[in-house]
Amino acid sequence: MTFQSISPQLLSPFMLGDLPLKNRVVMAPLTRSRAGVERIANALMAEYYAQRASAGLIIGEATTISEQANGWVNSPGIYSDEQTMGWKQVVDAIHAKGGHIFLQLWHTGRASHSSFHNGQLPVAPSAIRISAYEIHTPSGKQPHEIPRILETEEIPGIVEDFRKAAERSQAAGFDGVEIHAANGFLIDQFLQSKTNHRSDRYGGSLENRFRFLQEIVEAVLTVWPANRVGVRINPNGVDGEMGSPDFRETFLYVAKQLNIYNLSYLHVMDGDTSGFHELTDIGFHGLGEPMTLAEFRSVFTGVLIGNSGYTQETAEKAIQAGYGDMIAFGRLYISNPDLVERFTHNLELNPMADPSTWYAFGAEGYTDFPTYTDTALSRFIH
Repeated sequence: MTFQSISPQLLSPFMLGDLPLKNRVVMAPLTRSRAGVERIANALMAEYYAQRASAGLIIGEATTISEQANGWVNSPGIYSDEQTMGWKQVVDAIHAKGGHIFLQLWHTGRASHSSFHNGQLPVAPSAIRISAYEIHTPSGKQPHEIPRILETEEIPGIVEDFRKAAERSQAAGFDGVEIHAANGFLIDQFLQSKTNHRSDRYGGSLENRFRFLQEIVEAVLTVWPANRVGVRINPNGVDGEMGSPDFRETFLYVAKQLNIYNLSYLHVMDGDTSGFHELTDIGFHGLGEPMTLAEFRSVFTGVLIGNSGYTQETAEKAIQAGYGDMIAFGRLYISNPDLVERFTHNLELNPMADPSTWYAFGAEGYTDFPTYTDTALSRFIH
């Protein structure tokens, strides 16, 4: 007897623009803090990603575009030659196994600390501090600081940093890039009315708040073709102390505007597994309800990737219903490097990884999870 997959659509091949993918399973970007103080991707990271190369698409972990963008201990960067070459060994390892990978480009904005920047305050659209929790810094856990407001004339320099990072990602051999506009980081801070109180051309109206992301997209498109550039948003989340009363209006506007560019995809954190702000936005359907992939399908004409708490079953339903074209899995990929194979053969998943190992340095909780060998599979397939 041969097991039949319960996910015929999730596991079917998919053309992402001109990129042929083996399936519609996406490995979500997962910050794992294994790059060291120099923020250089290394051999251990290459092993980790290569273990997961059966995913249709891997989105590499959030990677900072400049020193100013840093805000997470031991996360990787792509603003030096050494960092670019470090990522190349990761990309080569994935490609050697027939996989594909985009790199997520990241600026943390106010979700940072002066200890990352030689005493210089983190930057943000407005001087609004994260107060709900502390930040892990090179000198230990500390309260967030009031960020420095970016001057209008500074913003083109950050846009240029994104463009340069796109160039370096291309030099490293990536298949494309994802612009990180989610989870309370700098671009999200510009998009949301809660954190953007500016009065210049980057603040106020939806059009103005979108302008920073728009300029970044257009800059990256001078390096990569549109079918190799994605954008990630999180309309529902509280990460980075986010959540604006006009969240539904804001993110439907963003999705509509991104249609203009015919991008590779829009990656939407459409669940509320990391916490939902539960804000009321009178004038739109639903009061304080999380935005769904179906809402974005109604306004976005390109490829949609859903993400946030999906199971194999719910992912298949979203694809069969036509809401999502691909589904990203995060935490399941931490402890299941062979997630696609387990989905394919209806095999039990490994237990969730110990959270204390998520951001620790070394192989434990990173590359040491068991996979089903051919011998183990033979017990299930007769």
